[in-house]
Amino acid sequence: MDPNTEKTFLGAAENPVVAPTQDEKTLAMLAHLLTFVSSILAPLIIYLIKKDDSQFVATHAKESLNFQITMVIISIGLAITIIGLFLIWIVGIFALVCVIIATIRANEGKIYRYPFTWRLIK
Repeated sequence: MDPNTEKTFLGAAENPVVAPTQDEKTLAMLAHLLTFVSSILAPLIIYLIKKDDSQFVATHAKESLNFQITMVIISIGLAITIIGLFLIWIVGIFALVCVIIATIRANEGKIYRYPFTWRLIK
């Protein structure tokens, strides 16, 4: 395991190669926080705008986008089953906690990796 990587049950955080600026930290935080308003659209827009300008912001936006896509797929899968309708709130609480942790890590200037995420966008 990389000594710069901090792994927990709720994801992994590592220090970036180049320290991000305050503006980059703010945009990375927004890539996570704006998912409460629009789950997939906000990180997608931030990723498309900043992918060539900032590796730190692009990494956070891509990770947030992958996590939101994963949560949508899981939620749809649970919504079509009767038992899943009773369990879907657990997914919501889990997503809320992970987004808060990711936002804190972005503010600290660390790269955060969500747990249990299909990385569809590379």
